[in-house]
Amino acid sequence: MEQQSVKARTALLFDSPASKWEEAIPIGNGRLGAMVYGQPRQERLQLNEDSVWYGGPRDRNNPDALTNLPEIRRLIFEGRLKEAERLARLALSGLPESQRHYLPLGHLLLDFELPDGETERYERVLDLDSGIVTVSFSQGGVSFRRELFASFPDQAIVLKLSADRPGAVSFTARLERGGWRYADRIGRTGDDAIWMSGSCGGEGGSLFGAVLRASAEGGTVKAIGEHLLVENADSVTLVLAAATTFRVADPVGSALDRTSMAVRLGYDELRRRHIDDYRALFSRVTLSLCKAGQQDLERMTLGRRMERLANGESDPGLFALYFQFGRYLLIASSRPGSLPANLQGIWNEHFQPPWDSKYTININAQMNYWPAESCALSECHEPLFELLERMREPGRHTAAVMYGCRGFTAHHNTDIWGDTAPQDTWLPATYWPMGAAWLSLHLWEHYLFTMNGEFLHAAYPTLREAAMFLVDYVVETKSGELVTNPSVSPENTYILPNGESGVLCAGPSMDSQIIRELFGAVLQTEKLLGIQEPAALGSELRRVLDKLPQPQIGKYGQLQEWYEDYEEEEPGHRHISHLFALHPGSQITPTGTPELAAAARCTLERRLANGGGHTGWSRAWIINFWARLQDAEEAVGNLAALLTHSTLPNFLDNHPPFQIDGNFGGTAAIAEMLLQSHAGELQLLPALPKAWSTGSVTGLRARGGFTADIAWENGMLTEAVISSEVGGPCTVRVRERVLITNDGAAVEVETTREGSHRFHAEAGAVYRITVDIINDGVERNG
Repeated sequence: MEQQSVKARTALLFDSPASKWEEAIPIGNGRLGAMVYGQPRQERLQLNEDSVWYGGPRDRNNPDALTNLPEIRRLIFEGRLKEAERLARLALSGLPESQRHYLPLGHLLLDFELPDGETERYERVLDLDSGIVTVSFSQGGVSFRRELFASFPDQAIVLKLSADRPGAVSFTARLERGGWRYADRIGRTGDDAIWMSGSCGGEGGSLFGAVLRASAEGGTVKAIGEHLLVENADSVTLVLAAATTFRVADPVGSALDRTSMAVRLGYDELRRRHIDDYRALFSRVTLSLCKAGQQDLERMTLGRRMERLANGESDPGLFALYFQFGRYLLIASSRPGSLPANLQGIWNEHFQPPWDSKYTININAQMNYWPAESCALSECHEPLFELLERMREPGRHTAAVMYGCRGFTAHHNTDIWGDTAPQDTWLPATYWPMGAAWLSLHLWEHYLFTMNGEFLHAAYPTLREAAMFLVDYVVETKSGELVTNPSVSPENTYILPNGESGVLCAGPSMDSQIIRELFGAVLQTEKLLGIQEPAALGSELRRVLDKLPQPQIGKYGQLQEWYEDYEEEEPGHRHISHLFALHPGSQITPTGTPELAAAARCTLERRLANGGGHTGWSRAWIINFWARLQDAEEAVGNLAALLTHSTLPNFLDNHPPFQIDGNFGGTAAIAEMLLQSHAGELQLLPALPKAWSTGSVTGLRARGGFTADIAWENGMLTEAVISSEVGGPCTVRVRERVLITNDGAAVEVETTREGSHRFHAEAGAVYRITVDIINDGVERNG
């Protein structure tokens, strides 16, 4: 496909070292992560290994939940909120109230000997095309260069340290954890490796081990005590590996073996293997929003470009860079065999991190994976599915002992062990039993994008159990509707007509929307797999669906958040849970449900007018909402706000403090602006802002097993290529009149007045869509 825009350089540029964590550059291979500061003389890498968590698995389910559940429900239905909340705090809370938390592995400390003089020509770069960080500078007439990457094929962090003068590389290295207070043993193996080991802490906690090994060209390498000394080398390769007993019996032994194998391969081979593996994922999607004449912006530092954007200057290429950085982060924090990306991805420096740096599953963990399918990183979705599978057994236990229900459930958090009991005793969030249901929908999304029948067959039991819990959990209102009770609308507070505020409720809108989405997925799955009664849940699901509350429009024209049209205590609240049906759900669309779409717009306008979107992830969700409403200017305006108000100097998302979900939500939103497929058709450029008037994207994925390349100029589609992996019906919606061909031959197409073009796609076929300029009847800009 002909490129209409200028190919942008995908790199983050810095002209100074990081002075704090929020300025450091993240690298990762899904399991191992590091933050690179790039200090010339005293460098440090803050290290993480994804299974370093405090403590082991526990049964935290409250044994008094089930006996008190009927009374809690009665009090909620009678509007006696304070009594219900007091009893819920006592009877439903986990024992103890907190799940396990994620910990740092430690630091790699490098103390360099440099020539006298000032540091000159300093540059620190993250090249997104290769996944490699480079640090380069000159001092005392010598040019120094460092390359760093986290290798997935070799499960190690690799550093190459070099200089343009022979014998100029000298340094001392050591490993550190919590000021050496949280490392039980430190030592050396031979003359080229040092190691650190200990307990992650807590009852049943894992043991960890980390190893650093050096290989030098020229000079000498020796280990003394806990230090690795390199003197007068021409260049040095450092390899760091780490593990815990979550995966291996002997973490130090495993890390010693990995570093030994890596060093034998040599730096050039390690680098080649890393790049080949990384590019196999990253290069699937390209995005160019940079017009001719804007290339100078790519030579600016990230800080300067962010400053220009904050001052209202145009830089479409910065949004493309943010998009690709989000894809880089998902590759770096979630790979097959790793744990899923948590609240901080894999990058956490705190021993008591914000919100425990675990998995918050009332929006945040789900948002981490919104770009996985649409942005062609389907394999990166797998760790979330594996965590969900680990949650099933504890989730069954929680469903049975707390609620007397079949199936499995989870609340608003989980951890490395798949803990499903309530987290915290914070009323606005803790007693929400929908976490497993929402997570299970990611299985269905994965199927819709890949059309992998074997995967769907394997996923069906999980989808079925998540739905089965809700069949049993819902209770009937006086009017005969079926609602969840107790629950909350995460994490918001409503006000009763008498002025009393509350959070516990029956039938919040989000719950009904999730149930409708999940039950619909299970019904379709049973049809596709040919599952019949009595094995099928169909009749039970339809019974509940028939009695679920329908979405209601409130007195302000907004979509109601609760079963009743309550006032809310914080109209600008960060959560906008009652728009789940708009995104990531598919029940509200501008063409299919225009009245509900208008109510969703009103909801967004009220949220933003009252200060909403003040956290990074909330702003990211808002961009996705606007994209689904096909309001391009609101979408790009909120995208600019995400970058200028909720993004740290290193391009990571800021809640505050740092959370990674906003990066992933923003990346997914950009994809939604360019291609949507949730409504049964591929809609090209549904929310294209005027500032992105010319551009191209390749490799975006769509439901139905399709891949789309799209080019546009002056705000109008010029060409698209649709590749069909599995074949089947394909509907494409565009504003223009188009011609669709396959191998140069016209395809039989049914075209509607609304701009939908329907045809049957063959498996493996490629369809070219070109604009029929003579007959399209669309007025063009410029």
